[in-house]
Amino acid sequence: MKSYLAAAVQMTSVPDLEKNLKEAEELIDLAVRQGAELVGLPENFSFLGEEEEKLAKAEQIAAESEKFLKTMAQRFQITLLGGGFPVPVNNGKVYNTALLVDPTGNEVARYQKVHLFDVNVPDGNTYRESATIERGEQLPPVYADEDLGNLGLSVCYDVRFPELYRHLSQNGAEILFVPAAFTAYTGKDHWQILLQARAIENTCYVIAPAQTGCHYGRRQTHGHAIIVDPWGMVLADALDKPGVAIAEINPARLKQVRQQMPSLQHRAFF
Repeated sequence: MKSYLAAAVQMTSVPDLEKNLKEAEELIDLAVRQGAELVGLPENFSFLGEEEEKLAKAEQIAAESEKFLKTMAQRFQITLLGGGFPVPVNNGKVYNTALLVDPTGNEVARYQKVHLFDVNVPDGNTYRESATIERGEQLPPVYADEDLGNLGLSVCYDVRFPELYRHLSQNGAEILFVPAAFTAYTGKDHWQILLQARAIENTCYVIAPAQTGCHYGRRQTHGHAIIVDPWGMVLADALDKPGVAIAEINPARLKQVRQQMPSLQHRAFF
């Protein structure tokens, strides 16, 4: 593993696939021009709209999203995470799928979101992901990259379930991806502190791409795509507008923190 720059992209995706992919390309280009070699796009990067429209267009969204990720990774010679897009299932639902692609354009890891957000948020919005999304059945993978380190995948609501990240750290993860479309109401209180907790307890870097702003109707997201170091320090924050958060991933810092706080070695229960 070497030192390198990583980017967490922040978008305001809408119910327009072409427009979203154009915005994503521009932000990837921005990240690469600043030196990023590892880039993460947020959950719902290619489409964020009404559930009925998402289901109706799921095959097109899935095909174009996957093609886009592979094309961009190869064009810009980066490792690229698509933080979540719908992939149809035979029962009429979709998997919320995160896809990691290497600089040759090859898929190296895929994860289907296992924790579904079925919540009545106190701001009056109700979310029922399980109505249209099929729960993934497999724990997320860790992809070992010789240059970039061991990359663990997750998606949004997963961040509230520390056992998933313990699984990743037990399997060697050094960098945790948490792409999200976090609600504005919960995000203001919970987003950053949850990400810092996952970084601290697993002594890992956390890269958290995010959605921000108003997408359609009353759907608003919190923003603040961030990168957190293994000590829990926020290294970069994209605030509340589309853009990128960029920071160095440093193996020496990772080693230092894990030596200073060897908590992964002290676990009493497995």
